Amino acid sequence: MSQDDGPPPVATITVNDDGPYKVEGPVVLRDAEGGAWTLPGPRVWLCRCGRSSNKPFCDGSHKQNGFSGCERAPGG
Repeated sequence: MSQDDGPPPVATITVNDDGPYKVEGPVVLRDAEGGAWTLPGPRVWLCRCGRSSNKPFCDGSHKQNGFSGCERAPGG
């Protein structure tokens, strides 16, 4: 990579209302022992409700269990 290529791309994490974290961009997702998941593409959805049968990924369980979360960034 030359200096003219600009800064490296960054990951973006979006908090979805009443749903998962949407993670986009270059990212490595590791477990507590350092093992890495093979990610299916340039974006993944991570569970916030704790009920997914496919943790750490979202499986849509938040829709049935009444999960609520609509956080906003300060000043946003």
